[in-house]
Amino acid sequence: MSRILVTGSTDGLGRAAADALLSAGHDVVVHARTEQRAAAVQDMTDRGAGLVLGDFTDRDAVRRIAAELDDTAPFDAVIHNVGVWSGPAVMPVNVIAPYLLTALLRGPRRHVYLSSGSHYQGHASTDGTNWTGRGPGSYADSKLFVTALAAAMARLRPESLSNAVDPGWVPTRMGGPHAPDDLELGHQTQVWLATGDDPEALTSGGYWYHRERQQPHAAVHDRGFQDRLLHALREETGTALD
Repeated sequence: MSRILVTGSTDGLGRAAADALLSAGHDVVVHARTEQRAAAVQDMTDRGAGLVLGDFTDRDAVRRIAAELDDTAPFDAVIHNVGVWSGPAVMPVNVIAPYLLTALLRGPRRHVYLSSGSHYQGHASTDGTNWTGRGPGSYADSKLFVTALAAAMARLRPESLSNAVDPGWVPTRMGGPHAPDDLELGHQTQVWLATGDDPEALTSGGYWYHRERQQPHAAVHDRGFQDRLLHALREETGTALD
């Protein structure tokens, strides 16, 4: 049995992953933005899941969550699922929050970051990026950044497993009702990478789509770009990854 945190677990892929993990007997902690949103995961907390509350647009809330969770048993895995499609929260939620949780949480042996095929349209530069949530951010850029973060983690922390997943364009609240990919397949790679013990699931630094390793944007494995990204995030947050 593994202890696993799934961020953004009140609906869509995060809820599906958390529910699958809980049904398989794992010790799961789900995340909701507010007490009102937590009502959506009551069925899982009633079945024994832990719950953490916090708005990931607020980096102080992310720090509080990390401190709160560090007072409990260490995690075996974190699925960094929470994300937004547009608006000023794109960079705080899609990049700053997973970066801070990665830097601050003690012990996870596996990190699974939610990427997107949109990352191929991202720009491999952090110049002019608005990290604060006080201006618009590019979804494609945010997914390129978090995919590069996953690759950087694999390089800098070889004792852990770090991978990024494209779940496909699936019919969730974010993806919309007419999204063409299979919702049932959308969460399975995350669950597999968080808990699987076959040789492929125990690799690191991959970009995955439906349990098949894909070639990401060229910048993802560019050490220079990784280092520039980590420098920008360290300067922005005052928190170093290593």
